[in-house]
Amino acid sequence: MTLEACETPAPEDRRPRHPEKAHRPDQPVARKPVWIRVKAPGSPLYAETRAVLKDEKLVTVCEEAGCPNIGECWEKRHATFMIMGDTCTRACAFCNVRTGLPRPLDQDEPARVAAAVGRLGLAHVVVTSVDRDDLPDGGASHFARVIEAIRAAARKTTIEVLTPDFLRKETALETVVAARPDVLNHNLETVPSKYLSVRPGARYFHSLRLLQRAKEQDASLFTKSGLMVGLGEEHDEVLQVMDDLRTADVDFLTIGQYLQPTRKHHPVLRFVPPEEFESLADIARAKGFLMVSATPLTRSSHHAGEDFVKLKAARAALRGGL
Repeated sequence: MTLEACETPAPEDRRPRHPEKAHRPDQPVARKPVWIRVKAPGSPLYAETRAVLKDEKLVTVCEEAGCPNIGECWEKRHATFMIMGDTCTRACAFCNVRTGLPRPLDQDEPARVAAAVGRLGLAHVVVTSVDRDDLPDGGASHFARVIEAIRAAARKTTIEVLTPDFLRKETALETVVAARPDVLNHNLETVPSKYLSVRPGARYFHSLRLLQRAKEQDASLFTKSGLMVGLGEEHDEVLQVMDDLRTADVDFLTIGQYLQPTRKHHPVLRFVPPEEFESLADIARAKGFLMVSATPLTRSSHHAGEDFVKLKAARAALRGGL
């Protein structure tokens, strides 16, 4: 989730992007294999999408995380909104989103997100956020306001939220689930043995339990989680995470290749070939996930709208066969 150099701030914002990583030794950046490379964006529809987002003064994870699929998605007018600012209170070793002390919440943001959804004509929208450990509820009530604003402005649009873990934020998850998104996604990101080096501010079993609790609170809710590979995980560890997610009744699993944003981030330890992703997808389906997306360029919100249609159909088929 990946591409831009991290230590060169934009002219209008001179804050260092990753101050916590500035003094870390440089890590080697491996050359990407041919199956990872993508065409640079630049079509007229891409420019139109960018103009709408700029006009509404909205942040997207597509840009902030350097997603390799930005050209493909924005040409289809699909963008993943990143609410609550562009600055995260966590410092994950894989992530290119700016870290530091966030600014106060923008109370007009829910209305602007809803306006952008209408202008882009989105049938399905994905809303994510930075971690906001500085807020008493981790930003859960702001998520709820965004969901409510979209519902009011675009009643037929289905809503997927990709939430932080709300660590030590009592009732935060309940607030988001009560707003009735169609899909609740929370990414485990990696296997438990890699949390200390890759995701040190998070706790594996807390994240797993969050997904389980969401389904317990609303059985009609679709739940979703994602993993990156190439961080040094073992094959058997990935299979164990699949089992853990199925125990938590998670419906949809995504698996994609980790791509190193800069020399200050965790290195890519292995580029997983496409055929291995196909094997992982087959195993995950056999374990009972309703939907699986596992390719080198899979990301949480890539093809989210089309996948949601398939997800609903898979649940209906399962229930029809019971």
